[in-house]
This record gives sequence, structure tokens and C-alpha cells, in this order.
Amino acid sequence: MTTMATPTQSTPDAEVPYYNPKSESVGAKRAKSTIFHVVALALTAVVLYPGLWMIASSFKPNAEIGGANTSLWSNNFSFDNFVTAMDGIGGVSTLQFFTNSLILAIGAVAGTVLSASVSAYAFARIKFPGRSVFFGMMIATLLLPFHVVIIPQYIVFQQLGLVDTYVPLLIGKFLAADAFFVFLMVQFMRNLPAELDEAARIDGAGHVRIFGSIMLALMKPALISTSIFSFIWSWNDFLGPLLYLNTPEKYPLPLALRLFVDQTQSSDYGAMIAMSVLALLPVLVFFLVFQRYIVEGVSTQGLKG
Repeated sequence: MTTMATPTQSTPDAEVPYYNPKSESVGAKRAKSTIFHVVALALTAVVLYPGLWMIASSFKPNAEIGGANTSLWSNNFSFDNFVTAMDGIGGVSTLQFFTNSLILAIGAVAGTVLSASVSAYAFARIKFPGRSVFFGMMIATLLLPFHVVIIPQYIVFQQLGLVDTYVPLLIGKFLAADAFFVFLMVQFMRNLPAELDEAARIDGAGHVRIFGSIMLALMKPALISTSIFSFIWSWNDFLGPLLYLNTPEKYPLPLALRLFVDQTQSSDYGAMIAMSVLALLPVLVFFLVFQRYIVEGVSTQGLKG
């Protein structure tokens, strides 16, 4: 007796669910956006809190700073700290401290922009024997800690009778001693078309004419970025003036702030914080005015062609 085989019934395959990002609900998108903005605001508050505390403390009485009162704002709102700060200290007016800082900052900007741009042009546009070796040696100085050369430099300047002057603080700026800025401008110049130099040479221009009429005009973002960083670093420099300056009349603002702590056993922290706020204003204004050039000047260093 033969049995007839019955055909097997095939079951349809189960459909694999497909995730479509576009099908995400509006509520989920809003939740993610809300979480992102809350976290970003929280991180911003953490970063900005020290500055906010400094500004708020500048209006507090000296007794409430660092005491049991941990609140950000004080009920005893006063401008006494700013009055004390503007009166100066040690017989030197605050205006004199500001003037000294401006002299050092402007001198550092002028020397750095001039020397770094000339050196960068030589490395980027002029072919001479050993160019790669000298450029590598210059970059290697970035690995040398400043503290290693403090004592030799001080001995040299002391033997030359330049201690207690601004020369040790500024001479390196005019000699392209800041390899970072030279490297920054070299990278910027390498992105500029070499055809510009060739066209200028056909017209009879030399290196001085090419550098002054073409390169400087095209290097505006890099020059402004260098000026901003140089100004801020010089304005905030504490160790250099501490080493080479002995006369209070020549002190810049960072050293003047220290005087409010060292002058008496009961330090005037309120006046020191108020002067810190005043010292921050020029840097803040300088940065806000030229901040777009920082992004433009630094971001172009990684571009090619």
C-alpha cells in the first residue's frame, strides 16, 4: 500500500524590523535635545563659576571673603575694594602698574609679530642650505622647558647689567625666540600659492618687496592670532617680571597683585580681587574684538593647497 506524500506547507519568513531614523518620534528628539542643553548649561556654569565668584567677591567686604559666609552674593554691596585698588600700593599708583603692563604687552606683540613673520618667510619661501635642519632645531626648542634656561639667562643678563630693566623680558620677542609663533606662520605661508612669488619676481620684486607687499597682506589672520596670544601671555606673565624686576615702580599688574597679599599680615584680599577684575578687562576686550581672527588664523594651519 503506497502512501501519497502530502506537500509541506511553507511558513512565510518572519519580517525583520527595520529601524528608520526618520521615524523617531518628535517627543524623543525633544527629550534628547533637552538633555543635551541641560548638560551643556551645567558644564558652562561649572566653567564660568570661578569668574563669577571673582566678580561677586570684588564687591564683598574683606571680612566676608573666604570666611564662614559661602554665599555668592553679599548683602553688604560696596565699591570700597575698587577704591582701595585704584589708590595703588607701596606708593605706586594702579595706573603705573597698568602702564607697565601695557609697555611689556605692546612691546611683546610688536617684537613677536615682526621677528616671527620675517623668520617664517625665510623658512617657508627662501631655499638655503640646512633649512630643514635649522627648522627642526627651532621646533625642538619647544620641547625645552623654560625652567632649564632660567639660571643661565639670569647670569647673562646680570653680567650685562640688564637686571631690573625690561630688556630681558622683551629682547627674546625681537629675536624670534618664540618658536610656536614662527611655526604658526610657516604653516600659514606654506598654504599660500607659490605662483604669487613667481609673478612678483617676474615684475622685478625681491624678497623684501614680496614679503612687505604680498605676504603681510595675506597673513592677516595669522598676524592677528599671534598678536592676541602674545598680548595675553605677556599681560599674564608673572615669573619673568618676578625674576628680573626689583623696583616696585616697574612692576606689571601680576606682581602688583602679589603686593596686596605680602604687604601686611592681614592681607587685603578684597582689593586684590578687585584689581584682578580690572586687570582682566583689557584682555577680555582684546579677545572679544579679535576672537574671530583666532579661529580663522589657527584653523587654516591644517589646510593644504
